[in-house]
Amino acid sequence: MNKTAESVWSNCLDIIKDIVEWQHFKTWFEPIVPLELKDNVLLIQVPSNFFYEYLEEHYITLLAKTLKRQLGRNARLEYRIMIDSGNKTDKGYMKVPSGEEKSHSNTLVLPMKITGTDGLNPFVVPGIKRMQIDSQLNDNDTFEKFIEGDCNRVARRAGKTVSEKPGNNAFNPLFIYGGSGLGKTHLLHAIGNEVKKLHPNKVVLYVSSEKFINQFQHHSRNNQINDFINFYQLIDVLLIDDVQFFNRAEKSQDAFFAIFNHLQQSGKQLALTSDKSPKDLDGLQDRLLSRFRWGLSADVQPPDYETRIEIFEQKMREEGLEMPREVVKYVAYNLTTNVRELRGALISLLAQSSLNKRDIDIDLAKKVLRNIIKTNSKEVTIEAIQKMVCEYFDVPYNRLLEKTRKREVVQARQITMYLSKAFTKNSLKTIGEHFGGRDHTTVIHSCQTVKDLMDTDSIFKENVMELTQKVQLASM
Repeated sequence: MNKTAESVWSNCLDIIKDIVEWQHFKTWFEPIVPLELKDNVLLIQVPSNFFYEYLEEHYITLLAKTLKRQLGRNARLEYRIMIDSGNKTDKGYMKVPSGEEKSHSNTLVLPMKITGTDGLNPFVVPGIKRMQIDSQLNDNDTFEKFIEGDCNRVARRAGKTVSEKPGNNAFNPLFIYGGSGLGKTHLLHAIGNEVKKLHPNKVVLYVSSEKFINQFQHHSRNNQINDFINFYQLIDVLLIDDVQFFNRAEKSQDAFFAIFNHLQQSGKQLALTSDKSPKDLDGLQDRLLSRFRWGLSADVQPPDYETRIEIFEQKMREEGLEMPREVVKYVAYNLTTNVRELRGALISLLAQSSLNKRDIDIDLAKKVLRNIIKTNSKEVTIEAIQKMVCEYFDVPYNRLLEKTRKREVVQARQITMYLSKAFTKNSLKTIGEHFGGRDHTTVIHSCQTVKDLMDTDSIFKENVMELTQKVQLASM
């Protein structure tokens, strides 16, 4: 049977999707298009240079092993990278080999037309002196203090790459988007602080879009628009927060367009934030939106339960505070919207503890959270979780209590213990007693087994996540 690029790549995907997380598979592998198979060399097309760099950094070993299983030890992978010049009619491609096969001699760059600045003068002023510019950064917002999770991993890691190689990476501009209070501004400041640490000669500036607009309007009233644009063209790393507010100011968009073009063509770095992705922004010029899509658009989502616990614990360390684990879990479980709420809860707990001269316990946490969120949550019981898991896997309740090695029963019991530990305040000993008198070490082993299987078995992980949602709904 003759192998084709499509059949080889399809077989590779069948292996890969069982190894990587589902969301990562959707993001990094589904957009790939197999193009050609010749002499054991598979040519695939990826949407951007960012895709190529990300695959090479994070998945090259997996790709190499998977491809060699299909084509033998001499298998090689090459990429064709789609390159958008910003003009719908002008597209080009760059063909590069994978990983260990790279060399200058076999890299082919096809011709591309480079577009201009759409008739806008870039306002270059030769010989202008480099000034000392206050970066307007918050020194406390660093990458070390930004907790990474599935909700923000791509954005954080792209920010680190930008900081290490400002202007000399595929993420220019870096466009970070997501709801309020999820850490977008923190990431901008972290990028700026890291650049200043690694590249002290770089000129860095953080500015909100509203401040940018106000500055532009002030300079416009005084006929100093050129001076305004010339100032921003001195910046090496420009960090602009909340670009969605540019929709209020058409003329400010013109100025920003000229600045954007000049900085990017000069090898300078831009990082932007917004509450929406570029495709969903209203009221901004198409030429700006097109340029926002040149680099990487990375979203930040509300943190999951485990990440919220890490964030809350970090805030506690910053304040030099300790509190019972059950309080941490209670706060993290009930505050699900954004990071800002977690900090607000911590400050409120500290204030109430100090004013009332009492230790922080679960009762105080419940009192504080009543003032932050509306909650009618009820505590879910071990019995309720057992019932849900038994119904989900169609396992009789009494089987959970038996000493059996049947895989379906053992996994159902382990998942039930895992969920009981996560969603109830019962001790490990109490949880074990609900399963035929098992001891706390069995509960610990079961919880760790569930975590390990979630990392390696995608179907198992989906089952656990679905049951987790059921338990959460039951507690509301």
